[in-house]
Amino acid sequence: MNDTSGGAAKKIGVISLGCAKNRVNSEQMMFLIKSAGYQVTGETKGADAVVVNTCAFIESAQSEAIDTILELGEEKKKQGTGKIIVAGCLAQRFAGEIMRELPEIDAVVGTGSFDRIVEALDGALSGGQKPELFGDIDSPVSETGRIISTSNAWAYLKIAEGCDRRCAFCTIPLIRGPYISKTPEDILAEAEKLAETGVKELIIIAQDTTVYGQDLKNPDATLAKLLEKLSEIDGIRWLRVMYLYPQHFGDDLIEAFATLEKVLPYIDIPLQHINDRVLRAMRRAATRTMTVELLEKLYARIPNLAVRTAFIVGFPGETQAEFDELLAFIRKRKFQRLGVFQFSPEEGTPAAEMDRQVPAKTAEKRLDAVMKAQRDISAAWLRSLVGKKIDVILDTHAGENLWIGRSIYDAPEVDGCVYVTGENLCVGEIVTCEIVGSEEYDLHAVPSEHEA
Repeated sequence: MNDTSGGAAKKIGVISLGCAKNRVNSEQMMFLIKSAGYQVTGETKGADAVVVNTCAFIESAQSEAIDTILELGEEKKKQGTGKIIVAGCLAQRFAGEIMRELPEIDAVVGTGSFDRIVEALDGALSGGQKPELFGDIDSPVSETGRIISTSNAWAYLKIAEGCDRRCAFCTIPLIRGPYISKTPEDILAEAEKLAETGVKELIIIAQDTTVYGQDLKNPDATLAKLLEKLSEIDGIRWLRVMYLYPQHFGDDLIEAFATLEKVLPYIDIPLQHINDRVLRAMRRAATRTMTVELLEKLYARIPNLAVRTAFIVGFPGETQAEFDELLAFIRKRKFQRLGVFQFSPEEGTPAAEMDRQVPAKTAEKRLDAVMKAQRDISAAWLRSLVGKKIDVILDTHAGENLWIGRSIYDAPEVDGCVYVTGENLCVGEIVTCEIVGSEEYDLHAVPSEHEA
């Protein structure tokens, strides 16, 4: 516990790296830190300690986390910052060696024990033995309150932790443990609290949202039924669902997207590839035929649908012909939103040990080819929206009469944005706008209707 009897509360800086799911854990740790009497700050210089919640999904994320720790270590030497506590995926993945490799660190907290962050802080600040706290990632972590770090207009709502899939390229089950759903009651209670604070958009996340509830053995615990209940919460205007997977996208869920007014016509569905041999090598359950049939059903049933997807290029054994098949599929399907990743051989995954690793330069060229195609697709789609009226949520006031927001087709931090020029607007509003211009990924708009 932070003893404030001798003066002001000690300042604890918090840095959150990686995905939206990680951010939720950061917000929970911030709540615990503040509840223990510490002062939470986004600044690192002058802080008595800094908590870095890390990502370790792929090599680039690990590098970002390590670079951040090393930079804090340099600040620490200059007495610009205090103790360094490393939490999250990097700590969990390299438990037992991270302290040895990075002596700048004063405490580590694994993914299964973020609820012990205060214990780690207390131990580090006491100057005694450096705490190393690793809980059981096969068991649920105690849920806590959160300090929301996003815009006051929107917040993430995590409905499950971990993953049971064993995709050949993925480290998530090693880091986060098995899939564990939160109960519908806990999710709805959290959503109600967020609504009471003024949040209008809930962004529903899990490693795979489509399998929500299967571990609970409760027929009422499904994503479709959860969306129905969330739609009944006063104050919540938008429900955006992320990380949907094709093999469990049932008709009941399609019906929820098609009929529930608050559920946005935006589907984030990582496909990873379209060639059947590559998909089998990746240990993905979907096939090309299954994927095509699902996409056709989604577009036919859900009005004004936009689909976001993600692909991996350069997976071991991917031939030029298999990549060409993927590129042709992308050009034909014209996904409204798309991300592409170069394969990263991660230690402990089957794909890292596979033969026929694709040379990095070849994979880079394939990534560039996909991004070039997608830029053209995105630009053409956004041009088609000019002159139309679309609802936009305002996230930031960027200057006199200029606001930055997102349309119903934009998830925060991964998609484009909408630049809105208008008067007497407020962050957090949802405004019906007329689209007056477009770029490759962003839109320009003016309000056509001002609503509270």
